[in-house]
Amino acid sequence: MGFIRINWVSAAVVATSIAASGCADENQAAPASGPGGRGGGGAVPVTTAPVINKAMPIEISVIGTAEAFSNVAIRSQITGQLEKVNFTEGDEVQQGQVLFTLDRRPLELALREAQANLDRDSAKAENAALMNKRYEDLAKRGIAPREQVDTSRADMSALNATVSADKAAVESATVQLDYATIKAPISGRTGALMVHEGNLVRANDQTPLVTINQVMPMSVSFAIPEARLSELKRYMSGGSLRVTATPPNDEGPPAVGKIAFVDNAVDENTGTIRIKGTFPNSDRRLWPGQFVNVVVTLTTDPKAIVVPSVAVQSGQQGTYVFVVKADQTVEMRPVTVNRASASETVLADGVQPGDTVVTDGHLRLVPGSRISVKNEGQQADQSKPQVDRRGAP
Repeated sequence: MGFIRINWVSAAVVATSIAASGCADENQAAPASGPGGRGGGGAVPVTTAPVINKAMPIEISVIGTAEAFSNVAIRSQITGQLEKVNFTEGDEVQQGQVLFTLDRRPLELALREAQANLDRDSAKAENAALMNKRYEDLAKRGIAPREQVDTSRADMSALNATVSADKAAVESATVQLDYATIKAPISGRTGALMVHEGNLVRANDQTPLVTINQVMPMSVSFAIPEARLSELKRYMSGGSLRVTATPPNDEGPPAVGKIAFVDNAVDENTGTIRIKGTFPNSDRRLWPGQFVNVVVTLTTDPKAIVVPSVAVQSGQQGTYVFVVKADQTVEMRPVTVNRASASETVLADGVQPGDTVVTDGHLRLVPGSRISVKNEGQQADQSKPQVDRRGAP
């Protein structure tokens, strides 16, 4: 019995040693894991793009407001009843077009009365001139006293002054009659009609009859930081600068204009300076009061280092990109962003034309990660014939 027990114990010890040895061998055979790590994990799928050298504009991008090139509030210069409205609110009107007609009858009567007074006093003045000439002849012959000559001369002068006043009254009545017809002082688009036919309008009333906005051309007002003012002035000295304006959610090409006005002082509260651009606006895309995206093109850099904007990442140490090396691993390089334009970013340093940068898949990358390029793989797959899983072409 003792011999049998010893064999059982020995067998258990041997079995335990074999199991431990097997576990150690299995652990030694297991490779290091971790996506894209240096220990030999799988390659991280990414998309890439080349660093290129190309001409890129140097721009100032801000938000602006479209404004009417000219705005006129139409008011009556006389008091009277509004007899006729010759347009529909919202119409396009031309300069000199008749917009309103007021009751002309009282003004015509006033003009006729002033003309009659002028005719009467003109006749008196002519008679006074004849009488003065007659008395002067009599005085020369010693028949008429000198006092009578002086009196006739004074009467003639007074009547001449009365005639001058009557002429002014006639001119005033004519102007008042002209004010009964209100014409458009500029070409543009009318707004809401504030007074309708039959109402009494008063001279220089606070409420305008209608407002006209000139929308061809149009102005766009915007502000740029004072830090860029010297740059703007430097490029403006070489000629007029191109400025574009794009309404929000407008998929068409931007409206093109030129800078027409730079304010004479920087706003102390905002640290910006006001600029105005003028746009032909022949297609009526810009509308008064509308917010627009404004881009002022200062000049063009003919050899800018350009990468897709999605390639540039931000970290605790600043901005960086992942550059693909020849062995299909990545290197993290710090870069300095010069400026961004739409989907492209201009870099001042960190990469060179011909380098390849990662544009998608950054979250799984660390320096030294091995990659597989998705866009290259997709192009290769598209060039191969399609085969289904059963092997049938």
